[in-house]
Order: sequence, then C-alpha cells, then structure tokens
Amino acid sequence: MKDMFDKINELYDKRRIAELGGGDERIDKQHAKGKWTARERIDYLLDKGSFVELNPFIEQRATDFEHNGSSAAGDGVVTGYGKINKRPVYLFAQDFTLYGGALGEMHGKKIAAVMDLAAKTGVPFIGLNDSGGARIQEGVSSLDGYGQVFYRNAIYSGYIPQISVIMGPSAGGAVYSPAITDFVIMVEHTSQMFITGPKVIETVTGERISAEDLGGAFVHNSKSGNAHIKAKNEEGALEHVKTILSYLPNNNWETPPIAKTEADDLEDYRPSLADIVPFDSTKPYDMKQVILQVVDQDSFYEIHSAFAKNVVVGFGRINGNTVGLVCNQPKHLAGGLDIDSSDKAARFIRFCDCFHIPIITFEDVTGFFPGIKQEHGGIIRHGAKILYAYSEATVPKLTVIVRKAYGGAYVALNSKSIGADLVYAWPNAEIAVMGPEGAASVIFAKEIAMSENPDKTRQEKIQMYRERFANPYIAAKLGMVDDVIDPRETRIKLIQGLEMLKTKKEERPVKKHGNIPL
Repeated sequence: MKDMFDKINELYDKRRIAELGGGDERIDKQHAKGKWTARERIDYLLDKGSFVELNPFIEQRATDFEHNGSSAAGDGVVTGYGKINKRPVYLFAQDFTLYGGALGEMHGKKIAAVMDLAAKTGVPFIGLNDSGGARIQEGVSSLDGYGQVFYRNAIYSGYIPQISVIMGPSAGGAVYSPAITDFVIMVEHTSQMFITGPKVIETVTGERISAEDLGGAFVHNSKSGNAHIKAKNEEGALEHVKTILSYLPNNNWETPPIAKTEADDLEDYRPSLADIVPFDSTKPYDMKQVILQVVDQDSFYEIHSAFAKNVVVGFGRINGNTVGLVCNQPKHLAGGLDIDSSDKAARFIRFCDCFHIPIITFEDVTGFFPGIKQEHGGIIRHGAKILYAYSEATVPKLTVIVRKAYGGAYVALNSKSIGADLVYAWPNAEIAVMGPEGAASVIFAKEIAMSENPDKTRQEKIQMYRERFANPYIAAKLGMVDDVIDPRETRIKLIQGLEMLKTKKEERPVKKHGNIPL
C-alpha cells in the first residue's frame, strides 16, 4: 500500500518530467539553434531562487496529439512570478520544445491567468515569446486563447508595464500580443515576427524572401519600427529587460524608483554645453552629446535607436530621478519631423505619461518634413499624434529650445500653448513661423527683386529678420518662453524645474477616453 512519501516521490517525478518539456532531443535541437530553453531564460532573467511556477501540470483537453512520448504537462508555456533586482515581476516563457510553443486553449488560459495576477498585484508583466503561432489541431479554441491574451494586453496597458521579448519565431496571431505591449525586444538571427510566413507569401503573391529578411530583428528594429530594441543574443535581450525595468515604477499608482547618484552627477554646471551646438544654425551636430551632458553619468538609455533617427527618445536620470527624453536629432533630416518620427515620439510621450515619468524635450527643429510622399502618406494625421500626446500628458513637461524652433513643429514639440510647464531657450535660439531664409524671401520679395544686387539684399534681409524676429527674446516678452538661459546652466535649470514640479497635479475633463488620430 502506498503511503504519503510515495505520493510525494510521485509528485517530484511528475515535476521533473514536466520540466523537461519536449524532452532531451528537442532541448538539444533548441540549443543547436543558439537558443535557450524557456526555463533557462527564466533562470537568467530572475534573481536566483526567486521563481515560483504556476500551473505546471496544466494540459490541453485532447490527449491524442503526438508529443514524442514526453509529458504534455505545462502545455508549451512556463508561467509564474519572481524578482528582478529584488523587485517583483510576473512572466511567461513559451517552450518551443513542446508543440513548437504553439498557443492552444489551455496555453492561452495559463498566460491569461498570470496576467490577471500581475494586474491584481500591480506588478510588471514580461512575455518571453518563442512560438510557431496558433495550435492548428485545436481549431477555433486556439484563436480564443489568443483573444484572451490580447484583451488583457489592452486593458492592462497603462496600468502595469508590459515588455515582450521575441526569442524565436512569432508568427500569425502571436505577433499581436507583443505589438500591444510597451516595449518589444528582438534577438538577432534567431527571432522573427510576421503575420504570414515566407512560404505563404510565395504561394499567394509569388514573392520569395527568407524568414530573416521578412521579419528578422534588423527589419523590425530599423524599418518597421515594431521592435524597440535589438540584441545580439538572448543574454543581451534579457539584460535589456532588466535595464528598462530599472527606470519604471511597478504600476501607474507609483512613481519611478530613485537611483543613487555619484558625486560627479551632482556637478550641475556643464561648460562643454556651450561648445557642442554650432552657432551656425545650418550645421549639424549630435543631440545625444547634449543629452549626455545633462543627464546623470551613464544613465541615458535610448529606445528605438535605429528607427526614425531624426528624433531621439529614451530614458535618463537627473539627480537620480527618471525622466523621458524627446529630442530632435539635427544629424538626420535636420531634425525635421516626418511620419515615422511622429509616431515614435508620440508613443513614447504617452508611455511616460502613463507611468509618472517627467518629459524633457530638447528642441532643434526646422519643421514637419515636406514632400509628396509625406503628404500622401498622412503626415497631417501622424504629426497630429505629437500634438495630441503632449497636450494629453499631465506629467511635468519641460522644453529646452536649443537652436531652431519653426512653425507648426515649434507648437507641436511641447510649447507653452499645448501645456508645457516650463520652456527654456538658449540665447542663440531662433523661434519663428519659418526660418529666416524663407521668411525674408516672402516678406521682402519685392525689395529683393528690385535690388541691383538681389543676392546681397536677400542676405541683408535674412540677417535683419534673424536679429529682429527670430530670437528668443520676442517669445520671452510674450511669455511663451519662461527664461533665456546660459547653455552651461541647462542641467541646473532642469533640476530646479523638476524639483518644483514634483507635486504637480493637473485634471482633465471627465470622459471615457480621447480619440487620438491613429
């Protein structure tokens, strides 16, 4: 007769079998592709010994699917909770060794259950994706499983941070859950995302393309913008998760964690800021050099670095406090705003507003990018997203006009008129409806045309316009700029402004939600 210890031994035997997933042979195949198993990924990501697994014995309802004699326990996904740098997280990791990580009814139910726990406890949620898509054998039940996950991605958005790591294929319905989450991280060469794979595309359209060229990390990080971060390997991808979380609160009730600051970080006067930006407004420079001089040492973490490079977005810290940075990049398209950069900036602004992260804007913008392709592609609709995002945000919002601020782009990039709390300008800033060259050519067109030396007259008028109208003091006189500051004191002014705005409270009209131009 069996006793309690026999039952306990049976429990541990079942648990050991379940932990093997698809079995040793499939684990070896996973490793041969340069990929870790679901449990290896969890072990690396979480603090040692902190993982608590949930529903390890859950299985699909049907029992006649082939799984090479291995246990079907877990249904191709590992779920649970643990800690990253002593802070709690909930997560799932799809197990490609069992059913190819394909999502079925119970697989989806298992993910939905752990997402609900994350929401109830106000804790970040992480998805480690490695899936061939829907489990075809289960038919519509697998689609319902996806719907359960998508629904929770949407309703918990802005409530808890959600991060997706693509660590293998993510095909068909599997791509939509990551797309709803806040940040998507992909691994070079071993991860892909696409709605329809290369074989289906070739069958339907006749086009031939590899899985990597269709939906690899490079494509989504630099072209489509679907992936925010590209990592060289799985270890690097999981390190990015840890870094992102270090800037974020656990939920939208809390404020971001405050980091300890080194003595060097507290030196607020930065002489080099006067030299980084060329006085000639037509010369390019790297805005990241300005950012690095303003934020705490080694604290700048860029998001979407390879996509829409004319705008730089990312996290940083000032005196240990997390801030979100939205900055024009004069090195690319003269820092002008186009369709992709508008989407990139607006999405990041709205994320920061969700989680109480103050937004700092460094502005050097010629305007919205002109052209038939941009107009026909919807630059009006996409550009309006930036206006909407800044206007909607209630977190502290500070702007520094570094050099150019022209036209509608000046208004869109966190001007006083759309809700900026503080706007500073450097003394060389040019704030106007359009650049001096264009403005002088329109206003003084007759005088230039009638002049004996049109080129000389044009240059004189441009200089006169720049001195009389395109300077920060006109805007300062009208209260559109709070102060014209010494560039070397930019960090000091931002520290003071952030300190003053710590207790900011701003109400919006009661409504269900706004209707952002998507």
